[in-house]
Amino acid sequence: MIDSTIQEDIEHIRDSLKGDNFKDKNFLVTGGAGFIGSWICDVLFKFGAKIFCLDNFSSGQIENINHLKVGTHFRIIKGDVCNFKSERNFDYILHLASRASPEEYQQNPIETLRANSLGSYNMLELARKNDAVTLFSSTSEVYGDAQVVPTPESYWGNVNPIGVRSCYDEGKRFGEALFMAYYRQYGLNVRIARIFNSYGPRLRFEGAYGRVVSRFITQALSGKPLTVYGDGTQTRSFCYITDTVTGLLLLLTTKEAKGHVVNIGNPEEITILELAKTIKKLANSNSEISFHPLPADDPKRRCPDVSKAQKLLGWTPKVTLENGLMKTISWFKLHS
Repeated sequence: MIDSTIQEDIEHIRDSLKGDNFKDKNFLVTGGAGFIGSWICDVLFKFGAKIFCLDNFSSGQIENINHLKVGTHFRIIKGDVCNFKSERNFDYILHLASRASPEEYQQNPIETLRANSLGSYNMLELARKNDAVTLFSSTSEVYGDAQVVPTPESYWGNVNPIGVRSCYDEGKRFGEALFMAYYRQYGLNVRIARIFNSYGPRLRFEGAYGRVVSRFITQALSGKPLTVYGDGTQTRSFCYITDTVTGLLLLLTTKEAKGHVVNIGNPEEITILELAKTIKKLANSNSEISFHPLPADDPKRRCPDVSKAQKLLGWTPKVTLENGLMKTISWFKLHS
């Protein structure tokens, strides 16, 4: 699933990176058919990398990567990250496989925990055999309901370990701990990205797969009420997919980032109610806004401190929320 919007964005990402870090290198991308994973596969493909996309398609979509099945540089492997085995030598491993939307991972808590625990262990053992550079896609959810905002990487978090969100929060926290244990015990070349809310083309919009941006856009375009939970004063920070992918690939290839945890997100904070109003305006929608009870353990604020990414990677997000939403709305009009 590639169109002019995605193609143009991929070129912008490519212009921000050094191609010699990727050409003819072997990459294993777990969750490669998912939202972020498929964009990474697209960029790596443009650079001439050899990509092995591992996905069980529980939430990833074959349509995101079908166009890459040309030549010999891209291979799709349908399988489980928890028991995947390979004799191939990988230069880089990106462990992205996990359910990520709250409704979805709450419906599949054990699978979510397995992907981030057993899946992480399996990828780290494979990386140790290959001496591969390995990146773990963690999340801002490890901070829980943060008491320090903007939140730096040094903040330890405020998480309910047995709450309804804990399968994701604690799964990612365990994954981080395991990655750091392999770094300290074996000297493995690992990096951890704490990704804040990302959005853009290919974000799923149906049922449990939808997230707040895709849900609001779908509702606005169909004339249905935009569902806001609580009073809408809770905040989030939204990072357009091109900025997220650029940050992840810089983190993967920056030598000085070995053993580091880095926030990847946009520090532009906005309330959920204001987000709903902005999407309504940009979509030229007459939809109403309806309010519903706030889910358990929903964080009050979410905003990254990205000064470490700026210093270590030379990375800052470039796409404003309005510009990113306009691109995303245009894509949804074509595909929803």
